[in-house]
Amino acid sequence: MKKIMTGLDVLLKDNALQSQFKGNVALLCHNASVDGNLQHATLGFKKIFRDRFIKIFGPQHGFSTDAQDNMIETDHTVHPYFNIPVYLLYSETRIPTEAMLKDIDHLFIDLQDVGCRMYTYIYTMTLILDACVSKDIEIVILDRPNPLNGVDLEGNVLDMEFESFIGLHPMPVRHAMTIGEVALMHQRYWAASKSKLRVIEMRGWTRQMYYEDTGLPWLLPSPNLSRVESAFTFPGMVLFEGTTLSEGRGTTQPLEIMGHPKIEPYGYWDTYLSQAFAKSGLQGVAIRPINFLPTFQKQADKPCGGFQVHTLDRKTCKPWRVGQWLMQELHHYMGDHFEWLNPPYEYDYENWPIDIINGTDKLRKWVEAKGTMEELDAMEDYSEYQSNLESIQLY
Repeated sequence: MKKIMTGLDVLLKDNALQSQFKGNVALLCHNASVDGNLQHATLGFKKIFRDRFIKIFGPQHGFSTDAQDNMIETDHTVHPYFNIPVYLLYSETRIPTEAMLKDIDHLFIDLQDVGCRMYTYIYTMTLILDACVSKDIEIVILDRPNPLNGVDLEGNVLDMEFESFIGLHPMPVRHAMTIGEVALMHQRYWAASKSKLRVIEMRGWTRQMYYEDTGLPWLLPSPNLSRVESAFTFPGMVLFEGTTLSEGRGTTQPLEIMGHPKIEPYGYWDTYLSQAFAKSGLQGVAIRPINFLPTFQKQADKPCGGFQVHTLDRKTCKPWRVGQWLMQELHHYMGDHFEWLNPPYEYDYENWPIDIINGTDKLRKWVEAKGTMEELDAMEDYSEYQSNLESIQLY
């Protein structure tokens, strides 16, 4: 399989392109910011730009991608090898300050997104764009694949009454954009004023590709997505962050499994859930009863019963739909043992975390009322979004 070229690869191999960046440069990056030879972007930048490479930025989970989930902040530091500042944009601020942006002429962004609205890296990028509106700083996006493909939309469009750092823009859960296209969408439809923006496009990527089709190695973009399989189940399993159930953090397969000490998975599956699954219309997926022991985070050191979601067919599986269905079934099976997580969540101290994750309160109410799958379908309306998406597509 031939590898595609990411925006980083294109930059590193094109001397004429490199020569267009005359001033000081900074780089927003993380663990997955590597070229086709697995060399980290910072090493390439040091070779190309030398002393003009003056600052590094990191998103949520840090430059090293080692900090855990919600509201776990990381400190600014000085890189021990490059001897330049490393500023973290999931710290006391999620917006770069004047001091952080000082003396930068070109701010490059090389982040592996996972194609899901609840993932924060796209919002770190759009907040940077907003912060640079009145500044002579060019924002350069080194584009990377959407691992869920650039075609399939899934999930409700965000209700802006539930805006948060895991939902700043009116997009569905699976948004079908690359990170470069998110930047273009922001500038055309969401930003009050435009910034200086350039997208360095990939070569060889097509919209139908899943990550496995790119020929690129998968490097975890955040601590709990170590497998490309986890990225595909993420749109559904991340919903359980809004409950007291474990979403598998503290195990080796987070965001593919979920559970709780009060779930007896085998009996529940055998006597009821397997039959309900057969009637649900869900395709391309298998659900397997399991037991597991989280070593940290929710339900730490408590034996849990639960389920693992296995994707059998990427083309027919709808992970967001699977997650919503499983949430509803477990809510009614567990009774009083099923609890919604209390605030705060992603710096929102008022709304239910599940409503912040869903981008609406309608889905929580659908779960509680045991609504129908037809009612779930009705929450997916992409008419306006689809038109906007087609207008900014690069590939």
